[in-house]
Amino acid sequence: MECLQHAACCRYVDGWGAAVERGRVPRLDVLDVTSPNPARMTNYLLGGKDHYPADREACARLLQLVPAARQVADSAHRFLLRVTSQLVREYGVRQFVVLGAGLPTPVAVHQVAQSIDARARVVYADEDALVLAHARALWEDRRRTLVVRGGPLQTRQLLGDPAVRRLIDITLPVAVLFVSVLHTIPEPADPAVVLEQTAALLAPGSLVAASHLVGEDADVRRQADAVWREAAGGRWGRVRPRAEVGPYFGALRLLAPGLVDVGRWRPGSDRTAGSGDRAWAEYGGVALVR
Repeated sequence: MECLQHAACCRYVDGWGAAVERGRVPRLDVLDVTSPNPARMTNYLLGGKDHYPADREACARLLQLVPAARQVADSAHRFLLRVTSQLVREYGVRQFVVLGAGLPTPVAVHQVAQSIDARARVVYADEDALVLAHARALWEDRRRTLVVRGGPLQTRQLLGDPAVRRLIDITLPVAVLFVSVLHTIPEPADPAVVLEQTAALLAPGSLVAASHLVGEDADVRRQADAVWREAAGGRWGRVRPRAEVGPYFGALRLLAPGLVDVGRWRPGSDRTAGSGDRAWAEYGGVALVR
């Protein structure tokens, strides 16, 4: 996998840190192995191999603050795959748009969806150039699976992109997935508005899945946010208490079991020991577009 990183169409950083911070080089277009990166940190928490010492050091600081961080990351990834399976099997969805795609994992949305129905089409979107390089090399086939650049604040542009429209017919039901994304949206953007505006773009029968990191200890939230914000070069939202996250889904019709710890969302045989009273968790749900 490391060879893909060195083949990526990114700039390598050795002494460029100041230029990045001054904004002359976009942080997400730079492969800086001396600084942590959110996608590589998540890859480490999920047991992947695409990370560097800086990412592991940042994760060590995070795990000191939040010992459950690894379990929560795994639970969120399993939620993503369960949602995909359920939406194909139970709701007949054949079109998916995945925001915040992240680095490739051994099992991904397109593999789950296409293993159930070979006609399923998946578009992955991310703003990180390293993620795009990996995903295009390992996932993309352009007939059923496409990787594009874009973030959660750009769903209108993404759904209108000609390349995306060749795969995704927005006059038919589409599932848009914001799993582990809402807490990354920088303020003053409002996650509730992002979800509502996205739903407004979709045909009836479409679905929106989303999840958000939650923590009940304000000091832990503040310190954990600092770790992630440093890794994201400032492009980070914030972890919120559960009570603040619930209203984000207020304008949407949530499918059962509603907004829950993602480990408890229709677990079936994939049990991740989700607990509604954990001090640190990821809360999420799936909403039907009327």
